[in-house]
Parts: sequence; C-alpha cells; structure tokens
Amino acid sequence: MKIKKIIFPLICIFFFQGIGSAQTDSIVKAKILDDGSQDAEKFYNNGITDFSSKNFQSALTNFNQAITLKPDFEKAYYNRGATKFELKDYKAAIADFDQSLTLAQNSDSYFSRGQAKYALGDKEGAVADYSKTVEIKTDYAQAYYYRGGIKFENADYKGAIQDFTSALTYKPDYAYAYNDRGSAKRQLEDIDGAIADYNKALIMNSEMAFTYNNIASAKRKKGDLKGAIKDYTEAINQKKDYYIAYNNRGSAKYDDGDYVGAIADFTMATQFKADYAYAYNNRALAKFRIKDYKGSVEDCNKAIQFNSSYGYAYLNRGIAKEMVRDNQGACSDWKKAIELGIESAKNYTGDCK
Repeated sequence: MKIKKIIFPLICIFFFQGIGSAQTDSIVKAKILDDGSQDAEKFYNNGITDFSSKNFQSALTNFNQAITLKPDFEKAYYNRGATKFELKDYKAAIADFDQSLTLAQNSDSYFSRGQAKYALGDKEGAVADYSKTVEIKTDYAQAYYYRGGIKFENADYKGAIQDFTSALTYKPDYAYAYNDRGSAKRQLEDIDGAIADYNKALIMNSEMAFTYNNIASAKRKKGDLKGAIKDYTEAINQKKDYYIAYNNRGSAKYDDGDYVGAIADFTMATQFKADYAYAYNNRALAKFRIKDYKGSVEDCNKAIQFNSSYGYAYLNRGIAKEMVRDNQGACSDWKKAIELGIESAKNYTGDCK
C-alpha cells in the first residue's frame, strides 16, 4: 500500500473567560437598612455578617427570621436570594428575587436573577434580565459583560463585542471584558485586535494565566511561534497545573519543529489531566514525526479510550498502523473515522477492501 501523508489535526484550546467564572462577587452584597422593626433589622444584620463570612446556612436562617417579622422587607428577600444562589439553590433564589422585584424595581435584583437563570441554563431569560438591568441603570458594567458572554456563547461575536465595549465604557479597568472582547475578535479573525485587547487586559491585571494563554494562541495564529511559546510559558508559570497551556505550548513547539519538546509538553498535559484525549492525539502526531510509530498508535489508543467518538484519532491511528504494516487495522480505523464524519479519511481507503 502507498504511504499517505499524515494529516493529524492539532487541537489548540482557546480559552474564553465565560459566564460565572470571571466575577466571583457578581451577587451584590447586602446593605444595612435602618427601617422596619428592630428585631427584623437585628436578624437581617446578622444575616449580612454571616453572608460576608460565607456562613450561608446561618445567613439563610437569619434572613428567614427577618422576613417572618417583616414580610415586606425587600432587601431581606434580595439577600436571601443571594444566599440561596451561593448555596446553588437557583430556583429558590429566583423566587426571592421575584419577590424583591414586586416590592421594588431595582437593577441588582434583575442582575442577580439573570445570574440565577443563567445557572439553570435559561440564557434567554438571563439576557432579558441583564437588559432590564441596564435599562434601569445604564452604567451597570457587569450586566453588559455577562450579556456579552451569552452572546459569545451563541456565536453572536459582533453583539458580544458591543456589550464588552459598553462594559469597558463604564468600567475602563475591566480586565475580564478586555480579555473576552479579545476572544470575540479572535473568533472574527481580527487577530491584531484580539492581541491588542489581551495586552490591555494584562495591563489591568498581569496575573491572569488564561489571558497569557489566549494571547499566545493569537500569536500562534499569526505565525509568531517564539512569542506564543513565551506567553504559554508565562501562563504555566502562573498556573502550574494549566494542562491546556501545556497542550497549546506543545502545539506551538510542534509547529516550530521541536517534536521532542512538544512530546514533553503533551506528556505534562496528560499528567495534569489523565483523560485529556486531545493531548494524547497531539502527542501521537509528534511521535509519528520522530518515527515512533508504535508509540503513535499507543497514544491514539489512549485518545480513543477517553473519547470513543474522536474521529481524528481513528484517522491518525490508521495512518500510524499503516506505517507498522497493519494494513487491515488501518483500513478499519479509516472506515470508522468516516462513520464519525471525517470526510478526509476517504482519501485513505482507496486500497482497502
């Protein structure tokens, strides 16, 4: 059989700092009120103290008592909702935010309800609440940011850029918004714009490992492999177990012809994430380049073990099997790759029975 050109796909993970992870303090903290009954205020204030100390169960008990004593205590409903959000009881949180909104139309309740809806997978409802938030309070940067995040997830990259830009208008030092706007620009192939935004994000906060990973991926896209490797290395320095950055640095080293270095990085990625199918597939490619065909087959086996629908791993294993003269096994793998939607595998089955 004729030896075909290997076409292993390199998987380069592009990290988007998405909903729920960028702003750990997105639920607005409670504020002390000076109205209502004295006992209700006492329980309410105790609840605030507990919430601030992350003693959420005790906070819940205190807010319950405050509401029992003062049923129209709007801020108690709001902060009980915030507490339930922290306890991941999102439906109950939404019910409390609803009650808060019946007592007073305020931006924080709409925003927090949007967060809870997003946590339940209701993106449409979350967008509606974020939109209502900025309708009431036009400079609510977080609401623009999170709405932009959902637009990003829905592949509305232009809309996402608009929202991230609005967030930056009202919060010019919003590092996460710069990062995510850069990611949206990256999706639209505006690589220079993406790099510019990542650089701005790092000016605002130089300790964001994911941004170094992102700017490195953008530089790799432009062919600046040395710059990419440098930034991936900084990402790893900041986050020692950053398996995505190890995988991506390995990909950049592979592109740069450093197959041994690539293998070392892919190996590190699998040490930190043992079921990382992409890294096994990528290491298989690098081993193929140094003519370790048996090792290449073994790594494809691993990739398939952890992702049985990984069509490219079947394609690549077939190519490696052909090199060790397992022609029947190669044909079987290429046919499986075709079943999994890898059209390019058809180029390899001409001599298969």
